[in-house]
Amino acid sequence: MQKGLESLISIDIPKILALAPSPAYVVDLGRLRHNLAILDAVQKRSGAKILLALKAFAMWSTFPIIRETLHGVCASSPWEARLGREEFGREVHSFAAAFKESDVRELLTISNHLVFNSFNQLERFRPLWEKERGRVSVGLRVNPEHTEGQVEIYDPCAPKSRLGIPRREFAGKSLAGVEGLHFHTLCEQLFEPLERTAKVFEEKFGDFLPGMKWLNLGGGHHITREGYDIDALVELVKYFRGKYGVEVYLEPGEAIAIGTGVLVSEVLDVVHNEMDIAILDVSATCHMPDVLEMPYRPAITGGFAPGEKAHTYRLAGPSCLAGDVIGDWSFAQPLKSGDHLCFEDMAHYTMVKTTTFNGIQHPHLCTYEPETGELKVVRSFGYEDFRNKLS
Repeated sequence: MQKGLESLISIDIPKILALAPSPAYVVDLGRLRHNLAILDAVQKRSGAKILLALKAFAMWSTFPIIRETLHGVCASSPWEARLGREEFGREVHSFAAAFKESDVRELLTISNHLVFNSFNQLERFRPLWEKERGRVSVGLRVNPEHTEGQVEIYDPCAPKSRLGIPRREFAGKSLAGVEGLHFHTLCEQLFEPLERTAKVFEEKFGDFLPGMKWLNLGGGHHITREGYDIDALVELVKYFRGKYGVEVYLEPGEAIAIGTGVLVSEVLDVVHNEMDIAILDVSATCHMPDVLEMPYRPAITGGFAPGEKAHTYRLAGPSCLAGDVIGDWSFAQPLKSGDHLCFEDMAHYTMVKTTTFNGIQHPHLCTYEPETGELKVVRSFGYEDFRNKLS
């Protein structure tokens, strides 16, 4: 098994904490290039084309670096597709659970691939997309109905899922003009779940592949995480390309951004109610909503499990939401107002999901260049940004 090299590249967190304003998302460009090198090797060895899933990571100031390696982006809306077309400038692949007619008209002008989620939408908009055949390739998202997810709200194959067309729905339907199939069933997983899913997919939908030009294996692949079986992924891609003559796409988001970013925060106050509670200038609900939705527990530099070190705290946000709690950690030294904490691996599914609930300050967006030691504030947010979301 060839493993990813995640452990070999580390972020200089002390340097970032010394330079970054708070709150701030900081993306380490060295670590980003490291991830891209792994993905580039997968592309070259397998012949796959890898796309950046904008739903996970859309910090477009980094696109000049990413587009040197990846073939394009996948988008979930006209706005994402436009961002990909204007700022990334390579292939744009678009999919949504359902489209308005105005969505389809716009997406047909800026997309290379357009994937429908039902035969109803395929046929409803056939008069529009058939005019663009040869320029825009149309596909269908399928549902293998094979569950590998552990959290139902992130599992596209959960019972009664609205995502993807089950095999039984293909009976009596025309595939005229359809050039590709797409499945997306994973969430932050290693290779083995993909291997099992691909086997079920082929059993159910393989008879359609000889008539297709491409196959999209979706996202959720943690290719750049330590322990990912890259050799097996390469062989799987080569298998589908060789047997069916299709072009194979992968569209991870986390694999590009995993381990690249941190969220810098400041302790505002420490209060006591049965335990010590540190209130930060970052919020679970505003700045890291997956902590509440998944839920999951982010790593903190110098933070340990409750009781492991001498001083245990509940870390919480400044919003009025009673449940704006990030979790409990222990530290070797007591926390006090003005201390800075660093939440690790905070690039993917953070910036793209933030809100301005309560008018809480949005974190600065920063990059860190380890080759020069420069921390650059790419974007800061002010009152006008909050005001302009409202009316």
